[in-house]
Amino acid sequence: MSSLEVHQFPCLSDNYGYLIHDAAAGVTATIDTPEVAPINAALAEKGWKLTHILNTHHHFDHAGGNLELKEQWNCRIIGSRSDARRIPGIDEEVGDGDSFRFGSFDVQVFDVSGHTIGHIAFYIPNAASLFCGDALFALGCGRLFEGTPAQMWTSLQKLSALPDDTRVYCAHEYTQSNAAFALSVEPQNADLKKRAEQITTLRAANKPTVPSTIGEEKATNPFLRPMSPELQANLNLQGADLVEVFAETRRRKDSF
Repeated sequence: MSSLEVHQFPCLSDNYGYLIHDAAAGVTATIDTPEVAPINAALAEKGWKLTHILNTHHHFDHAGGNLELKEQWNCRIIGSRSDARRIPGIDEEVGDGDSFRFGSFDVQVFDVSGHTIGHIAFYIPNAASLFCGDALFALGCGRLFEGTPAQMWTSLQKLSALPDDTRVYCAHEYTQSNAAFALSVEPQNADLKKRAEQITTLRAANKPTVPSTIGEEKATNPFLRPMSPELQANLNLQGADLVEVFAETRRRKDSF
């Protein structure tokens, strides 16, 4: 069976770029286009030709390199149907519940609106991999620029329902600051304390904290844990509606 290779590399100040490659099919995609030069350098390093761009959302640090890369590589751009007007050069529009083939792999699409309206995530079951842009971060979630807390909580529930061993390839290295916030709202969480120590060690060695797994996020990410009695107590929202708990957690993070 063909295997999917994921190549991760830094872009801009704190973004991650990802190339995914199916050698048997000879296809290579970049997940978003945060910065053209590092993407091309990664392609050259691996000896791969870019055939696809998979866009999670329209923000410039995710779609800003679309047109330059498309002109250079004549690659196919796949993005959100409900945000097609803001995805430069889009060729194929996809939405929640859709799936498409990438080489020998099925890619499932989730609408994860909240950070933006029309934000999508790409899940590849046979590679146990999720590419979620700015919807879900290691120990965090995207700021709500366009959507509501209810929308974002619905989006995050879709992702947290994936198998625990799913690798979460998010778009930014925000984990250390996210850990500090998470500890401020759920300091009793032993799994979180242990993970925060591991993150400090990794960052001190200038190593990435990404990918994480869905299982790790469910155990430690406050934005997936509004049902936690400790979190609710620390927010003074015992027994409150989960959307309300999520919204208050996000509000506190915005001013942390």
